[in-house]
Amino acid sequence: MKKENIPNILTIIRFILIPFIFITVLNKHYLIGIIIFTISAITDVLDGYIARKYNYITDVGKLIDPLADKLTQLSLLSALTILKLIPLWILIIVFIKELAIIISASFLYSKKDVVVYSKWYGKLATTLFYLAIVSSLIINQFNIQTPFRFDLYLFYLAVLSTIFSLIMYSIKFKPQK
Repeated sequence: MKKENIPNILTIIRFILIPFIFITVLNKHYLIGIIIFTISAITDVLDGYIARKYNYITDVGKLIDPLADKLTQLSLLSALTILKLIPLWILIIVFIKELAIIISASFLYSKKDVVVYSKWYGKLATTLFYLAIVSSLIINQFNIQTPFRFDLYLFYLAVLSTIFSLIMYSIKFKPQK
């Protein structure tokens, strides 16, 4: 195994973890879901750190890393929607946003001189969704009763952030005439 492949191997591990996260959450094993989701998040941070620090960035990695992020997030949102822990419209908005980003990124990747990197607003949306998902899983694991659904407010913030990031990416990568 080449050292240069370590970030991509970590990303592949994230792909492998997706069905396990989905199934554990769907079966209401929320604590196990949090643990597997956290392992997935750690491998995400590690693969990015290793790729940048040692210049192991590859074209394959640039494509599969964000795809792993999107599929992990969408699978968890799907499980939470199926369990009726979050409203369907949250999943729909995120799905539409991610589809738009994938289509746009595919178009931009076809141009040799364009490099697409995630920006702070995309990372903010991802972080807010991570916090919202983990909060929801903790609240449901321990049956925490609160006067209001704290996790739902985090989801609302995450949705606003994801819409903002879509607008910002649209402005940044608007096709030139």
